[in-house]
Amino acid sequence: MKILAISDQVIERMYTLAANEHLNDVKLILGCGDLPYTYLEYLLTILSTPLYYVPGNHDPDFNAKDPRSRVEGGSNLDLKLVNHQGVLIGGFGGCVRYRPDGANQYTQAEAYQRAFKMLPKLLMNRIRYRRTLDLLISHSPPFGIHDDNDPAHNGLKALNWLIRITRPRYFLHGHTHFYRNNLENNETILEQTKIINVYPYKIFDTNHF
Repeated sequence: MKILAISDQVIERMYTLAANEHLNDVKLILGCGDLPYTYLEYLLTILSTPLYYVPGNHDPDFNAKDPRSRVEGGSNLDLKLVNHQGVLIGGFGGCVRYRPDGANQYTQAEAYQRAFKMLPKLLMNRIRYRRTLDLLISHSPPFGIHDDNDPAHNGLKALNWLIRITRPRYFLHGHTHFYRNNLENNETILEQTKIINVYPYKIFDTNHF
């Protein structure tokens, strides 16, 4: 299955690639936050493929009564799990809190509390499929991996914990931008998990699942 993962920056060329059928082999779109929902809606419509996403710190808080707080036709995967054609995917939105009133921002303790909410469904995956996750998407990077030293771009320690207990093949995130000199690598291997910063987009295949 070919996957298009995107985050943080609208790539104008993506409109042309999608319209000209250059992305027709993409079978799944994963949004890792901080993108206009109209951009995501365009891609899922033109490519006619499912889209799962998590919110970033520049996205609105979800409100079931406000259509502007969700991607029409997409699935918000924040703290949820899905089995998509045999690939087990989970999502974790938001980033570390750096503003008291910031949307989708959490202290390290709050992030752990959110991660604990995923445990029952992860356990059910383990019982049903003999594994917990194949792929975990988030907006924030884990703590100490692809994160930065400013308050807004510290990683979340709860994500390190989730990676350790779920052991996904892939962990995809956005939030940190690699034009910064202190961010040297966008892929890191942690035990059996490949951690990838998808900013601004990444296309990869999961045929080995």
